[in-house]
Amino acid sequence: MATCASPPFDHPQADVILRSADGVEFRVFKLFLSLASPFFETLFGLPQAPDGATDQETKDGLVVIAMFCYPSTLADDPSLENLADGLSLLAAARKYSLDLIEKKVCQALANPKVLETEPIRYFAIARNARLAHETITAARYTLRQPLIPAQFSEIELITASELLALLTYHKNCSIAVQPFTKNLKWLTDYYGDCDACIWLFGPYFKGSCGCGQVTDNMFLPWQMRPVTWWATYMKEISELLMDRPCGDTVRTAADRTIQKVRSVGCPVCSGTVNENMTEFSNLLALKVDEAVAAIQLEMDF
Repeated sequence: MATCASPPFDHPQADVILRSADGVEFRVFKLFLSLASPFFETLFGLPQAPDGATDQETKDGLVVIAMFCYPSTLADDPSLENLADGLSLLAAARKYSLDLIEKKVCQALANPKVLETEPIRYFAIARNARLAHETITAARYTLRQPLIPAQFSEIELITASELLALLTYHKNCSIAVQPFTKNLKWLTDYYGDCDACIWLFGPYFKGSCGCGQVTDNMFLPWQMRPVTWWATYMKEISELLMDRPCGDTVRTAADRTIQKVRSVGCPVCSGTVNENMTEFSNLLALKVDEAVAAIQLEMDF
């Protein structure tokens, strides 16, 4: 037995009824639907069934469609924060030529706050919907997470070859950023000479620095031995970038290093580490992001 939808889709003067698959009747006005959708404009020009049209969308999907078609003074735009329903809404938007809904779903997919927390889910949703820009954006956000993702329900939305393409992209980005911890030419080119970043060299900076200098030859800018905590940071970031090749990884590790150096209380380094490491990590993060930007996600759209 059919039931009536909630206001404003229960108007007694409505001139058409949309009936959802679960028997909910939406009493709406042809004018609003026709203005919002060329599909409805064409549909209403055809002979109609006497008891209204039967639609196969879900009840919630039909609510969203109707709300977007109605003027904002009669119905507020619905929230699209729950992107588990994004694919069905996108399919409905394309079916009914509702460009506004498609645009809203795409905007929701590209929400940075959401992408930061669950980028792999949104990659799967965007890829399944064949949204090129959103898929590429989500792929870049996955670089903030480990190479091998945890199990997620939306994995069924993509093929094995599509998942492999994402993992290959991640791996290629990791390879692209590794030279920055192996060859320090980018550092020496930026600072010019060691006097511009003398803070790297601890005791050379001021004799009262007790942080010590490295004894190996892994990191030797200007063929000088840097302060121990900076070399430790570089070793750490080299490993982290293999798994999470992005600028955020660089900055987050720098923040930890700053806190560690401050906690030691070196009279030389603790007072300057924040300014110096912030500048340095921003430079390295920029280099990393530039290298990653040159890597393509090998996927057809």
